[in-house]
Amino acid sequence: MLGNEAIARGILEGGASYATGYPGNPSSEILETLFTWGESHSAAVEWSVNEIVALEAAAAFAFSGKRAAVTMKQNGLNVAADFLTTVSLDELSGGLLVVVCDDPGPLTSSNEQDSRHFAKIAQIPLLEPATPQEAKEMASYGLELSQRFRVPCLLRAVSRLSHGRGPVRISPIPSQQQAAHFDTSRPKIGLPFLVTQNHARLIKLREALRVEFETSTWNRYTGPEKASIVVVASGLSAIYGYEAIQMLDLVEQVGLLKLGTTWPVPTEQILLRLESAQTVLFFEEVDPFAEDAVKVICAENLDRLNRIKFLGKNDGFVAGPNGSGVGEMNTDVALSALARLFGLEANQQAAPSEELLMRAREMLVPRELSFCQGCPHRASFYAIKTALEMDGRDGFLVGDIGCYGLAAGTTGFQLIKALHCMGSGMGNASGFSRLKRFGFEQPVVAVAGDSTFFHAGLPALVNAVHQKADAVFVILDNAVTAMTGFQNNPATPSSVAKGKQRLRIEDVAVGLGVETKVLDPVADVHAAVTAVLDAIEAGGVRLLVFRHGCTTFFQKGSRRDTRPIICVDTEKCLGDQCGCNRFCSRILSCPAILFDIETGVAQIDDQVCTGCGLCVQVCPREAILLEEPEGQSP
Repeated sequence: MLGNEAIARGILEGGASYATGYPGNPSSEILETLFTWGESHSAAVEWSVNEIVALEAAAAFAFSGKRAAVTMKQNGLNVAADFLTTVSLDELSGGLLVVVCDDPGPLTSSNEQDSRHFAKIAQIPLLEPATPQEAKEMASYGLELSQRFRVPCLLRAVSRLSHGRGPVRISPIPSQQQAAHFDTSRPKIGLPFLVTQNHARLIKLREALRVEFETSTWNRYTGPEKASIVVVASGLSAIYGYEAIQMLDLVEQVGLLKLGTTWPVPTEQILLRLESAQTVLFFEEVDPFAEDAVKVICAENLDRLNRIKFLGKNDGFVAGPNGSGVGEMNTDVALSALARLFGLEANQQAAPSEELLMRAREMLVPRELSFCQGCPHRASFYAIKTALEMDGRDGFLVGDIGCYGLAAGTTGFQLIKALHCMGSGMGNASGFSRLKRFGFEQPVVAVAGDSTFFHAGLPALVNAVHQKADAVFVILDNAVTAMTGFQNNPATPSSVAKGKQRLRIEDVAVGLGVETKVLDPVADVHAAVTAVLDAIEAGGVRLLVFRHGCTTFFQKGSRRDTRPIICVDTEKCLGDQCGCNRFCSRILSCPAILFDIETGVAQIDDQVCTGCGLCVQVCPREAILLEEPEGQSP
């Protein structure tokens, strides 16, 4: 199983009645797997509109004696943190497992935060699996632990575990028998006079959890009994440490203490294994979380220990190519640290040699990150770019993460100038509009996706209306949450999201008194240009819904012979001599547009082209033509 599939299996084996979350790499497959398995085991599964709503909904199950799980990536835990740090003060009657998948590197995120800190902030137990087998077992155990100690449990995975594969021994999935009931005599209320007594309960609970974790089989030691050099590693980093020790043939010299329960840390286990140590090396991702905890324990028990030299992220001894505390942990980083400590030559096998990299560069054609072929965002950003240029006041675009975030790069004309968390562009636009009293005259357009609009854009829109801002919001409605795997969201048509109520973005906006226009930028990109330009010039709060389904999603099963055929008039195409050197390719960055090496003129790759027709609309020479299949309307 994938690590994420294993977590999903563990959630079911742990008796969860409900699972929810918000999609985001590297966590999405957990809930996707539960959609496949959950229904047959009477577990309710759904995508929520955002992470805090998901956690609040899951808590209702835990308040009623049932077990529930909620999944998200590290950015999502920030969204859910407000509720997490208050619900931890309640006494749960059921179980509540919060699964967060961090993205060290990052591979597909706008940050690489270490979510383990939230366990300390919320005073809840933290589990860190190293393998898919542990991921399954910890998910099940976390639900049981949560219900037994009446507190939420945090399970933290990382990208390489979530998307890594390993053998998993499965266990039976229990049947759902217990009826749900909320005990109204034990209200869940976070009023000030109750907070201090509930907080005191959490402090006492931490000691009880520590005692349980002392005997946990997920905390294991391998190596010499009285090792003078000990590696302390948490979660997946323990695997990297084990590999590095084996590769350098240090099995008889170095001890490895693997920690799977990292908050509260098992104090006695740590002291037992460090009693003979003179040097302790820490391997973990991303922050020195375990390192700091171990140092505190050692400082409080100096009478039991030697004078220890600590090497890790704090002093920069354990560091990747970009420095300490930055990027992923891997076997190379572990090898480098151990080799330096022993004065050995590190045989770094994980990274390709420079010679291999050079050969690969010669074989591969350089290519920028690009929107998918036929992506409607290509037309949307062309329209926004053209409108801002026509306005002529050095206007710019702000946005956030998602497929459309690629518009910060060349595929979107480097149009997005501010890109942070979900919905941030809409909030930024409201703030920019308040700068007019300080001489700010540049028009600002904010872009957000359909899923993002409901996730985090609504408060920004309400604020803009309330503050009478001058802001143009463009919502790119492609009907699905595309970048994370085509999940449904409130704007998804009911024909796709069967059994769900569709919310039309324009209806919500009009209900707030916002002047709104809906159009398809792919069908008529010039109309889209005019709409953006008119909205900029009109002032006030204006919202445009650019609606065109995600081509990759909706054309998965369509027949190629029913798609419009795009062809090039070689007599009209100027190729290298066109405008700013191959206008259609440079401007659109469409993977379906190729150029003949000998003649330099454009060609269309029929196996890639979706027939969207945007290139037909923007070609200045009218050299690209649209031919409809017989019997098909344009």
